[in-house]
Formats: sequence, structure tokens, C-alpha cells
Amino acid sequence: MRDSDEILVLTTGGTFDKIYFDAMSRFEVGHSVVSDLLEQAVVKKAYRVVEVLRKDSLELTDADRLAIRAAVLAAPNQQIVITHGTDTMTETGRVLADIAHKAIVLTGALSPARFAETDAMFNLGMAFAAVQTCAFGVYITMNGTVFDATRVHKDRSRNAFIAD
Repeated sequence: MRDSDEILVLTTGGTFDKIYFDAMSRFEVGHSVVSDLLEQAVVKKAYRVVEVLRKDSLELTDADRLAIRAAVLAAPNQQIVITHGTDTMTETGRVLADIAHKAIVLTGALSPARFAETDAMFNLGMAFAAVQTCAFGVYITMNGTVFDATRVHKDRSRNAFIAD
């Protein structure tokens, strides 16, 4: 059994891990870069990274969300970070909302982590801080703000998350 004090990072794909092939925005979701980012950031807190899915969040199904939920429930960890595409992150947050005795933080990126100018590293750092300091519950951290995952939506016209 793993140390339940470690942070479990579940990766699901999304923009965080997208690889673009041309100017016409043809992409695929590649292997997760989360471990690389955490190593570059010299994170000393114990963590473990597990890939659950490798999909754009617009392609996630109810079964995919249940797989994410099952991974959270099966883990002994009380601190869980989930990297997720931003378009349907709130839907997954609602699926996880009734899980007790765990701090769960979903985060993503508005531009891929592989880009020179990206919010991915900052958002991942925010998620690591939030999961260690927030009460049990489900949260979304994006661009410097921590949201209750059940009271937030993505405003696509502003390309930002807004509290409800």
C-alpha cells in the first residue's frame, strides 16, 4: 500500500498534455508531462502520478467520469490532484462532489504544457498548494484562483473560470 500522505496525481489528458502538429490546430493528447513538470519544479512533497485517461475533455463520456471517480475512491490517498481538460472539468467535479474524507483538486491548462508560454506549471503548483491546505471537498484551481468545483463555470468568451 502507498503512503496515504503522498499526493496522488491522476492524469486524464486535456490541453495540459496536447501535442499540436500544424497551424490548423490538428492535435492529439500525448503522454502526460506532469511528472516532468514536478521534477523541474523540484517538488519535495511525496507524490505519485497515475494516468487514468488520455483524452480531450470534450470526448469524455459518463463511463470515463466514473473511471476517474473509481480511481479516486480506490486510492488510500486523502490528497488528490487531477489534471483535466478545461472544457468539461466542472462536469467531472460534480461527479466527484459527494466523495467524503478527501481533498480533490482538478486543474488544467488553457495552453499546452509543452508551449513556452503556458499556464500549466502555475496551475499545477496551485493545485499542489490547494490540495494540502483546503478542507476535504472538491475544488478547481485555475489561473490563481481556487473554486468550489460545484459553483464554477468556464466562460469561453473570456477564456476564464468564473464563480457561480
